[in-house]
Amino acid sequence: MFAYEIGSGTPVVLLHGFGLDHRSLLPLEPTLERSGRWRRIYLDLPGAGGSPVGAVRSTQEVADAVVGEILTRVGDEPFAILGNSFGGMIARYVAHELRTQVRGLATVAGVFVAPHDQREVPPRIVLRREARIEPILGGAVEQYREDAVVESTDDARAFMRFVLPSLEGADTHALDRISRSYSLDAEPEIAHPEPFVQPSLHITGRQDDVVGFRDAWSRIDHYPRASFAALDAAGHNILFEQADLCSALIADWLARIAQEDDQPAEDQ
Repeated sequence: MFAYEIGSGTPVVLLHGFGLDHRSLLPLEPTLERSGRWRRIYLDLPGAGGSPVGAVRSTQEVADAVVGEILTRVGDEPFAILGNSFGGMIARYVAHELRTQVRGLATVAGVFVAPHDQREVPPRIVLRREARIEPILGGAVEQYREDAVVESTDDARAFMRFVLPSLEGADTHALDRISRSYSLDAEPEIAHPEPFVQPSLHITGRQDDVVGFRDAWSRIDHYPRASFAALDAAGHNILFEQADLCSALIADWLARIAQEDDQPAEDQ
């Protein structure tokens, strides 16, 4: 499995959304770099970017492959994990399967209910149109507008730099195969019902009509050490549409993990 690695310190694994690759999460790199002491491991999931799909045929097999890849890369070393959209579902699985190693879990517009027709999502809405994006996006304007809630020239440029190359590099046949078995065998919070007590973060978009926000919030009791945020003026492109707030929340999450790691064992 391909990974882009940078930095040193405690590993933090970053998992991208469905049909994308690790480049879609690189806008987080300045935040992670400023937070210090983190070895960033941006994985390409099977069928994405530099990772061939191999024999993987389902989301469960993607999740198991990610567990194996992480163990190969970090061994028994503690690590944190962050996932966006589909990557959020995989991150939740990893965090529960490797709970004794995981120092923190974050999801950004994460999938909490896999079947699309069972998700509780708000109606599609666009809060702001911006005509000036069209020359920037060219033929990609409809791809951008598929999820955009607040259009802006900055977001359009970020889409062209980080998202469009990810979309164009996807193995569509592999994605079609995986999408036919899109659910995990069991939801992590059900398979492992004891509360997840490591520092956590779940960022959702108030106008996200892809995964919504209520499904994530329905798990709030399972995460007693979690910050939950439902950000206004944010759809599924929340990392761009509310970049500053996402950065601040992720920086706080990393700081909480570091504080736990620095605390004497007898005080934990």
